[in-house]
Amino acid sequence: MRPKVKICCISSIEEARMAIEYGADAIGLVGAMPSGPGVIDDLLIKEIAASVSGRADTFLLTSETSADGVVEHYQRAPTSTIQIVDKLKAGSQAEIKAALPHVTFVQVIHVADDSTIDEALEAAETADMILLDSGNPNLAVKELGGTGRTHDWEISRKIVEQSAKPVFLAGGLGADNVAEAIEAVGPFGIDLCSGVRTNGKLDSSKVERFMNQLSSRR
Repeated sequence: MRPKVKICCISSIEEARMAIEYGADAIGLVGAMPSGPGVIDDLLIKEIAASVSGRADTFLLTSETSADGVVEHYQRAPTSTIQIVDKLKAGSQAEIKAALPHVTFVQVIHVADDSTIDEALEAAETADMILLDSGNPNLAVKELGGTGRTHDWEISRKIVEQSAKPVFLAGGLGADNVAEAIEAVGPFGIDLCSGVRTNGKLDSSKVERFMNQLSSRR
């Protein structure tokens, strides 16, 4: 079976419908971020999520760093899944799950070096899924996704092999390298943004080419 496909940085109901029509299993809706593409306001996130309810999973990307902040963000922009793109500084993942037991919880881990393995496995103890990306949360202006860069897939492979939870792979993925990425990492799912866009807009020809590359691997 092919990996699940999540198309992120969705900015309109039309983009959401296009992604799903081409076979996306999930869409990503980006809340306020310190940097990066695809940010939309919470009301639009709520409208897009409602418009595709039942047709695909909807991920709220939140940069909130407290458990209370994550819960409050979700309440403004309800989706089927919460994707936390930064480390929590107050509260815990367990508190979020207790407050929102019906919501799937995904923790993003930004792959830097081998120390990332322990970080990911620790997060997997509570999160429902892990998403490996190529940001840098240690910069003065944090990069929390949408960089268009790949990272060290050998590290990601080690995380996939050891994690008891499903793992999504993100970071610089597109039709030209998705087959190599799947072979190298073996992820549960693939997450992409810039690889299927032209001038920031979802490009149907790129989405189709990407999905065809996945189909050819069956």
